Amino acid sequence: MTAEKPTELSYNPHMPLSQALLLPRIVIENIMPTLEGGQFAVKAVVGQDVVVTAKVFADGHDKLAVRVRWRAEDEDVWQSAVMNDLGNNGWQGQFRVHSQGPYLFCIEAWIDQFASFRYELEKKHAAAVPVSLELQEGRIHVQQAAERSEGQLSEQLAALHHELSGLLETEQVALFLHQRSADLMVRVDHRAYLSLSPEYPVDVERELAQFASWYELFPRSITDSPERHGTFKDVHSRLAMIQDMGFDVLYFPPIHPIGRSYRKGPNNSLTAGPDDPGSPYAIGSEEGGHDAIHQQLGTREDFRRLVAAAAAHGLEIALDFAIQCSQDHPWLKQHPGWFNWRPDGTIKYAENPPKKYQDIVNVDFYAPEAIPSLWVELRDIVVGWVEEGVKIFRVDNPHTKPLPFWQWLIADVRALYPEVIFLAEAFTTPAMMARLGKVGYSQSYTYFTWRNTKAELATYFTELNESPWRECYRPNFFVNTPDINPAFLHESGRPGFLIRAVLATMGSGLWGMYSGFELCESAPVPGKEEYLDSEKYEIRPRDFNAPGNIIAEIAQLNRIRRQNPALHTHLGLKVYNAWNDNILYFGKRSADGSNFILVAVSLDPHNVQEAIFELPLWEMGLPDHASAQGEDLMNGHRWTWYGKQQFMRIDPAYQPFGIWRITAS
Repeated sequence: MTAEKPTELSYNPHMPLSQALLLPRIVIENIMPTLEGGQFAVKAVVGQDVVVTAKVFADGHDKLAVRVRWRAEDEDVWQSAVMNDLGNNGWQGQFRVHSQGPYLFCIEAWIDQFASFRYELEKKHAAAVPVSLELQEGRIHVQQAAERSEGQLSEQLAALHHELSGLLETEQVALFLHQRSADLMVRVDHRAYLSLSPEYPVDVERELAQFASWYELFPRSITDSPERHGTFKDVHSRLAMIQDMGFDVLYFPPIHPIGRSYRKGPNNSLTAGPDDPGSPYAIGSEEGGHDAIHQQLGTREDFRRLVAAAAAHGLEIALDFAIQCSQDHPWLKQHPGWFNWRPDGTIKYAENPPKKYQDIVNVDFYAPEAIPSLWVELRDIVVGWVEEGVKIFRVDNPHTKPLPFWQWLIADVRALYPEVIFLAEAFTTPAMMARLGKVGYSQSYTYFTWRNTKAELATYFTELNESPWRECYRPNFFVNTPDINPAFLHESGRPGFLIRAVLATMGSGLWGMYSGFELCESAPVPGKEEYLDSEKYEIRPRDFNAPGNIIAEIAQLNRIRRQNPALHTHLGLKVYNAWNDNILYFGKRSADGSNFILVAVSLDPHNVQEAIFELPLWEMGLPDHASAQGEDLMNGHRWTWYGKQQFMRIDPAYQPFGIWRITAS
C-alpha cells in the first residue's frame, strides 16, 4: 500500500532550516487579558489600568527586557511601559486607558545585553572571581553604544567610557553597577533578538458600563388610577425619589405603539377588553413601529423634555430594544418578506411552549428580502433614539437573534457613538451569554436571580471573577424583573428583599430593580415565578410611601456603593470563611488596596444566625494576632477587632446583613 501524500495543510515535522532561522528566539505566550486569541476585545472602562501578564522566556541565562505597548486604535504612536519579572517566567505590566473606543496592546521582548553583563559582573565580583576581561567587555559595550547614538546622549556615553577607562577595577565595577550607567545604556539598547506578540484588542467604555444602579418602571403606571394612562409628564414626579434612592439609570420597557390584534388581557389572558392597554412588547400599530411613541404616553417633545429632566436629576434614560412586532406593525404590510409565513397564508407568531405569544411575531434575519434592508433598518432605529438623547439600551432576548447581526450593529453604532451601552437580557446557556459579551454587549442579565444558597452564590461570584468571564462579561444583578418574581421573595418578607438587595448591590458594580421591589411586592401567580396582576398587561398605580418599604435601606446601599471604589466592579470579590452554611461572607478590595469592604449576609430571612468567621488580616499583610479597625457602613458605628478569629450574630428582624469597612490599626 502506498502512503498518501500529505496536503499543504498537513503537519510537516521536517521544518526547513530557512524557516527555523526566522522563528523568534524569545517565547511570548499565555498573554492575558485576551479572548479567543484576540478574535474579540476584552472589556475596560475609561481611567482603568489594564493589567497585562504573560510568560516570556528564552534559552540560556541572559536577562530579558519586556515591555507592554499600547495605543488607541485611531492613534499612530505606540506608548510602552516596563513589565516586571514575577519569577518562573511570569511578567506583569499595566497601562491606563484614557478615552472611549477601541485600543490595541502587544508585548515586546528582547535580550538586554548590558543588563545581562551587569548581572554576570555582579555575581563574579561577589564571588571574588577575576573580572578584568568582563570589565573590558563592558567598556566595549559602552563605546559601541556611544558610536551608535547621537547628540547629548552620545556625549554622555563617551564621558562614561572615558571615566571607566581611568578607574581601578573595583571602582569600575561600582560604576557599571550604578543605576546611572544602566539608565544611559537602556536608552541605546539595540534590542537583540527583538520579538513582538500579536496585537490584542481592548474595548474601552465609559464608567457607567461597569458601575451603575438601574431602576425600571412602566411610564403608563405612573398615575393615580388604573383607569388613567400615565404619561411622560407624570414620570417627572418620580425623578427626585429615584435620584434620592441613588439610581443612575431609569429604564423603560418599550414605549412604542401597541398592537390591537390578539392583544393580551390581564394576567396574560387571551382576551382583552376594549380598555385593556396590552403588553408593550407587542410593538407596532397603524400609529407606527419601533421609531414611534405610544400616543397615550405623550409626544416626541414630551419625551425629549423627560430625557432632559432626568439628566438634571443625574439619571440617564435607558430604552428597551425589542426586535419583535405586533401583527399590526407597519412592517407586515411594507416589508412582508421580513417575516415567516405559514403555507395557509397566516403569519407565524412567537412561542415558547407551553407559552404562546399570539400578539407577537418575529422577523427573519436571513430571509432573502431582509438582507441587508432589515439589518440596516434596525441599526437606524437605534441611531435614531441615540440622536434623541438615549445612550443606553436594554435588549430583549438577544440570544434569539443572530450573533453576526449583533457584532455588526453594536460595532457600527459605537463607531459613531462610543458612549452607547448595550445590556443583554439573556437567560440562556453560559456559552451564549459569554458570547454576547464577546461580540460587544457591555453588560448582561445573569443567573444571580436563581442563586440562593451559600454554595450557589459563592461558586457563581467566584466564577464571574475568573477567565474567560472576567474579560468578556459584566454581570448586572437585577433582583427582579416584570418577567421574574423570584421564588425566594414569595414568603421571605421584608428581610428577604433586604437580603437580595445587599447581595446585588455589594456583589456587582451593576445592579437593577423593577419598581415594586422597594415596596416588597411578591404576590405570585400560584406555582410560578410570575407576578399576579402583572404590570405587563395592566396599568398598576402604586403608593410609593406604603408602610414596610425598604426605600431608606436601598438609598443607603447605593450611597455605600458610590463612596467605596472597591464596590465599583464585580471583580476582586473573594469569599472568606464563616462557619455557618446560612451566612455568606465575602470581601472586596480596591486595586490599590486602600478600600477594603467586608460583607456578611444571612441567607435565612426567618431565623437568627451566628458564626465564627475570619478577618482577612493576611490581605493587608498583617499577622493573625494583629488588630484592625471596623466601621459599620449602615450606621457609622466604629470599633477595633483583635485577632483573625471573630464572632457574628445576625438577626433578620433587625438587619439580615452587615457591611463593614476594615482598615489596619
